[in-house]
Amino acid sequence: MPRTLKDISVPDLAGKLAIVTGASDGIGFGLARRLAAAGAEVVTPVRNAVKGAAAAARIRDAVPGAIVSIRELDLSSLESVAKLGETLNAENRPIDILINNAGVMNPPTRQVTPDGMELQFGANYLGHFALVAHVLPLLRAGKARVTTQSSVGSRDGAFNWDDLQSERKYVPMRAYNQSKLAITLFALELQRRSVAGGWGITSNVAHPGITPTNLLASHPEMGRTGDTAAVRMIRRLSRGGLFAHAVEEGLLPALYAATSPQAKGGLFYGPSGFGHLAGAPAEQKLYKPATNDADAKRIWELSEQLADVKFPD
Repeated sequence: MPRTLKDISVPDLAGKLAIVTGASDGIGFGLARRLAAAGAEVVTPVRNAVKGAAAAARIRDAVPGAIVSIRELDLSSLESVAKLGETLNAENRPIDILINNAGVMNPPTRQVTPDGMELQFGANYLGHFALVAHVLPLLRAGKARVTTQSSVGSRDGAFNWDDLQSERKYVPMRAYNQSKLAITLFALELQRRSVAGGWGITSNVAHPGITPTNLLASHPEMGRTGDTAAVRMIRRLSRGGLFAHAVEEGLLPALYAATSPQAKGGLFYGPSGFGHLAGAPAEQKLYKPATNDADAKRIWELSEQLADVKFPD
């Protein structure tokens, strides 16, 4: 007998503008669909316009009356991020919800972005950092909720300050964990700076637990020609809902963090089950590496230099 999937209620979001990165499939697609179903107008910045348009059409088919549109964005390119910022600022629509969700995971060999960054650091972290900087006026105007998608991998994250871009030695999972620690610290530091500066932005962090998304599936463009053994195992485990769960459940912590009146800034939300791998969303304790305020300040200041952006003091 199929198990009953866990779910949460989403408040009425009519009149709200929401932006979700990585919404062409997986958790991002599910988040965009749930936000649209709650009445939000949803913008999905995508790298592949054909895939993005197909995903938007699927949302409209599933949610009659949904307002969903795509914009161009390659998070690995700081030029592309800046262009999206220009586009959104020209449209001059206050942003109510931003979910920094897109990411890549474990290219088997080191790859670099057009700006020379290690791919996971650039796409998972620095692109989102720059995006928030570029659209900060719109986020402030909307008193936005900014929810950033981290990972259980951030628990083992650490900065190799002498080789941040893995030029000397590339270990795929280590680079991934570093990128997810960086974006976690960014989200927490964004909350601190918003409070100190009176920006009106609420920033928090979520993670999906273990879900069978396409992160570990076949990606020939990254040098992975077939699904990994890990994703095949996760697909099997997700049917039981203990050590992994379905995508529809994995998206719930971010959905809760981005929409619930009970969700707060500066907090970490994830699955509440065994090992925080699966289960209903709930607040959880920050992983130890994410409690290092000195690292948060250092990576923020370095990222302003790398991305050539500047947040208000």
